[in-house]
Amino acid sequence: MSNPSVVLVTGVSSGIGRATAEKFSQRGCKVYGTVRNIDTAIPLNGVEFIEMDIREDASVQRGIDTIIFQEKRIDVLVNNAGTSLIGAIEETSIAEAASLFDTNVFSLLRVSQAVLPHMRAQRGGRIINVSSVLGFLPAPYMGIYSASKHAVEGLSESLDHEVRQFGIRVTLVEPSFTKTNLDLNAPQAIAKIGGYDGERNSAANAVVNSVKTAPEPGGVANTIVSAAFDKWQMRRTPSGEASLLRKLRRFMPAGPVDANLRKTFGL
Repeated sequence: MSNPSVVLVTGVSSGIGRATAEKFSQRGCKVYGTVRNIDTAIPLNGVEFIEMDIREDASVQRGIDTIIFQEKRIDVLVNNAGTSLIGAIEETSIAEAASLFDTNVFSLLRVSQAVLPHMRAQRGGRIINVSSVLGFLPAPYMGIYSASKHAVEGLSESLDHEVRQFGIRVTLVEPSFTKTNLDLNAPQAIAKIGGYDGERNSAANAVVNSVKTAPEPGGVANTIVSAAFDKWQMRRTPSGEASLLRKLRRFMPAGPVDANLRKTFGL
């Protein structure tokens, strides 16, 4: 019997990351999941927690070294951990934008760079980066978040070209609104500008209402598992709204897409 695939999923405390780690475990994989504090994390059957702050180089390296020491390999990396932010671009400080990019983009880069030497040595692996439909669509009052996901898209496509020579492939998974706490508890820019209050509040309420009626994270988790083991595709949009939005963006004229997006955000 062959050895099970070794999978690392970042951000498994809740939401998509937790559902994904569970799906990999049910498939028989050896699963490691990152949490910021093991002492407060709720145990997840079949998943070994690794304490890791993805915003710190040393913490990331310690976590990867721990897995390699125990397993000698990492076959699948799922960069899932992320955060959100609501606010007009004008009222978002550089510090707030930098903090969001550190979590959503630079942390993904940090973890990937720590894992890649081992994948190159073993001549194979899959990296799945959890993006968003806002990685190919604009997002009024979530512009910095959308910009971070656009960055993830460019980084991922470029990285795939660089590492396929080593038998490694990179895939983007692009969910739409999903029933998690990410958007329900999204922080807002601190230095608000009164002129944006009306639309910003409408957009924030529209996001909350969309999340409340959105699918559970299990569907996205299934897409991530498929991205890890099925035939390689650069982009995978979960069935439902995400898949529809990608088709609309590709085939519909810009005017109707723009109007539909403004309606979605309550503008």
